[in-house]
Amino acid sequence: MRYLITGGGTGGHINPALAIANEIRDRHKDAEILYVGTKKGLESELVPREGLNFKTIRVKGLPRKLNADAFKALKELALGIRDASKIIKEFNPDIVIGTGGYVCGPVVYIASKKGIPTVIHEQNAFPGITNKILSRYVDRVLVTFEESKKYFKKQEKIILTGNPIRKSIVNVDRKKAYFDLKINPNIPFILSFGGSGGQNKLNEAMLKVIEEFANNEFIQIVHVTGNRFYEDFNHKLKSKNLYLKDNIRIMPYLYKMPEALNIADLVVTSAGAITLAEISAVGVASILIPKGYTAENHQEHNARVFADKGASSLILEKDLTGELLYKTIKELIEDRKKLSEMGRKSKMLGEVNATEKIVDIICELID
Repeated sequence: MRYLITGGGTGGHINPALAIANEIRDRHKDAEILYVGTKKGLESELVPREGLNFKTIRVKGLPRKLNADAFKALKELALGIRDASKIIKEFNPDIVIGTGGYVCGPVVYIASKKGIPTVIHEQNAFPGITNKILSRYVDRVLVTFEESKKYFKKQEKIILTGNPIRKSIVNVDRKKAYFDLKINPNIPFILSFGGSGGQNKLNEAMLKVIEEFANNEFIQIVHVTGNRFYEDFNHKLKSKNLYLKDNIRIMPYLYKMPEALNIADLVVTSAGAITLAEISAVGVASILIPKGYTAENHQEHNARVFADKGASSLILEKDLTGELLYKTIKELIEDRKKLSEMGRKSKMLGEVNATEKIVDIICELID
């Protein structure tokens, strides 16, 4: 069988696509998989590392306003449709799977018009514009959140699956994780990070949090700044004459994120779909600070789902201060009963078998 997978732009679209591709490879050793993305997108770096065949098309996102950029994007879209048609004709896939981002548009649309089975997966509570358009043409619309169903017209196509996550998230040896990360299991551990690239507003607030907890040995903090913010963050710490002990650590990036998520008592983070899928898979309480500049403000929609279910505390970026974040963290850490209840409700939102469900549906369509 030949599987064509497309999705790009951000890790939120690419990582689910890679999880699906790896599950297909695990089940079907003879599967032929082709990933279609763009030359400049993050997928051009991540996909080849997974050992997948990769081809690109020319396409740009359409601006919200009609201007010179819009005409350039329309011209690029026409080229993308031509590129997609050529790739589909040459590869002749048995099914096409899209996980979002504007690169999906031409590929999934052309496949549907050729009568090839098509599936899209929507990661966010508020769907992206590309998936909204494609939902009219595809055979199945797979969603992460119940709340996103109302934004699609053809309800009979929609299946709630959850968001595909890395298998490493749920296969962690917690005892080893405490040892590897040098975390004392008897002292509360707070993990904070603003997505894979960092979050400037969160970093600013965490400076105050770290200042308040600097002399408290009965708290453990690992704060991940993001590579681009790391030097500036450390410079600001030094300007405050803050020299940290071993219980508070600052990192540019955390490679052992699955281990850290599994042993954290509280996670402070933004509200990307992948992050939420992972924290709910392990069942950890969280303070969510959705990034205010994401497309369609989807992170706030995601965060409100968790906050409304009692799994998270929500602080909008416009309201975020160091004092507010410190107060919220302190109250939660001191109320172990509430923290435990939030973790339980987080777990109820998790779907650890999402990838398997999605590949089951894919297999049904091509049987």
